[in-house]
Amino acid sequence: MDEILAEILKNEPAFRLRQAKRALFSDLIEDWSEATVLPVSLREKLNKEFYISIKGEVLISPEKDNFKVVITLKDGLKIETVLIRHGSTGLPQAGRNTICVSSQAGCPLGCLFCATGKMGFKRNLGSWEIVLQVLFFARLLKKENQRVSNVVFMGMGEPFLNYSNVLEAIRVLNDKDGLNIGARHISISTIGLTEGIEKLAKEKLEVNLAISLHAPTDSLREKIIPSAGKYPIKKILSAVDRYLKITRRRVMFEYLMIKDFNDSNEYARALVKLLKKPLYFVNLIVYNATGELKPSLGPRTKVFKTILEQSGLAVTQRYRFGRGIKAACGQLVYSH
Repeated sequence: MDEILAEILKNEPAFRLRQAKRALFSDLIEDWSEATVLPVSLREKLNKEFYISIKGEVLISPEKDNFKVVITLKDGLKIETVLIRHGSTGLPQAGRNTICVSSQAGCPLGCLFCATGKMGFKRNLGSWEIVLQVLFFARLLKKENQRVSNVVFMGMGEPFLNYSNVLEAIRVLNDKDGLNIGARHISISTIGLTEGIEKLAKEKLEVNLAISLHAPTDSLREKIIPSAGKYPIKKILSAVDRYLKITRRRVMFEYLMIKDFNDSNEYARALVKLLKKPLYFVNLIVYNATGELKPSLGPRTKVFKTILEQSGLAVTQRYRFGRGIKAACGQLVYSH
């Protein structure tokens, strides 16, 4: 993105690039005509060659703690992204504004627990199309004197299947002259593509890594994740261990609680044997139904979590956000 903007401004004085980036990422303009520090002719040129307007339809949860936006891209494709407002719920870490961004239009992996997979794969998003999702909510929050504090790549698509554009977008989000979001406040969630885990370990970015595990055995995992055969758990954990050796950063293992599928005491004990290691921790997620699969009941989830905790496995539980507007984990799919 920086290269595109720099190319457009290559015949301008060097300070024009700084002015343009400040207008875009600090002033959060919605049209280049608002960048009054720039000459009128340059504003007109930027409006023609570097679009920053975002066509989005906003849905707000009844509790007003979640906003989902359906963004229409330049080619007409639609993607969804979500703002989770922790401050309005009185939950831990109140005051955080987390953006759940999409990395692809659709997804080719077809996981049974995820609505996005049912729409098939359209294409990878460009880095600017990823940044625009965060920019949309940054503009919205500025009107309330708030800012984006966290970004999670847990929306539509598998981030590691669009690795270069995802990393380029992260660098813009993290750039002090960009949206200036700390790398430790940015997380990438993958179904377990080991090639991506290996590459991320070598990046000079302290972003967080999350693995969508959802089962403690390969045979069980393959029932809901078609690609699991190519990425067996042992292979994933080996890649994670190499990642940890380089980064020394904790890795989160996401575990959807699915009724009568992966929520038995037996599977809880199997998960302990698998993941009771330094720098590993489990995040239990109550499943948000998108098809035949059903969420585990509250008492069953509580027992499952207790087994993990009493065995010494580090565990957290994700609160259920956005179900009323189909903005919760696994529910992003454009079906309007």
